[in-house]
Amino acid sequence: MTSALPSITALRDACTTIAEEAAREIMRIYAGDLGARDKADKSPVTDADHAAEAVILAGLRRLTPETVIIAEEEMAAGRVPTLRDGQPFWLVDPLDGTKEFIKRNGEFTVNIALIEDARPILGIVLAPATDTLWRGARGLGADKREGSGAFTPIRTRTPPSEGLTACASRSHAIYSDLDIWFRNNNLTVADRVQAGSSLKFCLIAEGKADIYPRFGPTNEWDTAAAQGVLEAAGGEVVTTDDRPLLYGKPRFSNPHFIARSLAAR
Repeated sequence: MTSALPSITALRDACTTIAEEAAREIMRIYAGDLGARDKADKSPVTDADHAAEAVILAGLRRLTPETVIIAEEEMAAGRVPTLRDGQPFWLVDPLDGTKEFIKRNGEFTVNIALIEDARPILGIVLAPATDTLWRGARGLGADKREGSGAFTPIRTRTPPSEGLTACASRSHAIYSDLDIWFRNNNLTVADRVQAGSSLKFCLIAEGKADIYPRFGPTNEWDTAAAQGVLEAAGGEVVTTDDRPLLYGKPRFSNPHFIARSLAAR
């Protein structure tokens, strides 16, 4: 951590508050007209995406004025900042799971991550519809809070003897591809859980699932915060050649990856 940034504890707590403020904006819009439309790449966007991102950008700029922020809607608008070699940067997805938001199924999240040396060292994931917040930070572990309750530590589990619980995307899963991959890697799947957005990582982080292979396109802001939570909880996110999923890549695009508990290798 550079001397220009607050402590990791201060950053975690401040980002918790920023995510909560963004979630309130999201739920205000969720209660009425979503303002849904398509972006240039034909992916959906709503008024809530933009409102939440404005809250997060303002909060992060107050918190760390000199730190670069890569945010989904800013990128979509062509406002692409230049990363500074060796310097930390923020990755923000103000509303991950926009398709789920439009369907009004509750499976969408606010995501804020701090990247240092190409790895997420802080991740905040908040599900506004259930008021559930997961967070993880290097050296501090991971924890979870539901509603107005206290934060409680979370940790990945050792999979049960009957097999793994595998996560799959609510909107993007192709089960035939997943089944082939599990067979080729001699992994036994006893149960499947579908979930939208970054919630799949959080299920693994809190020991309710074991593995999430993703063989479709994602961007860095889709995964960074949840990876920060999962790694702080004792898990990992690796590429298909078993290397850590890193950040600050060209076009901020991810390769295929596997999120898992260490015991699910």
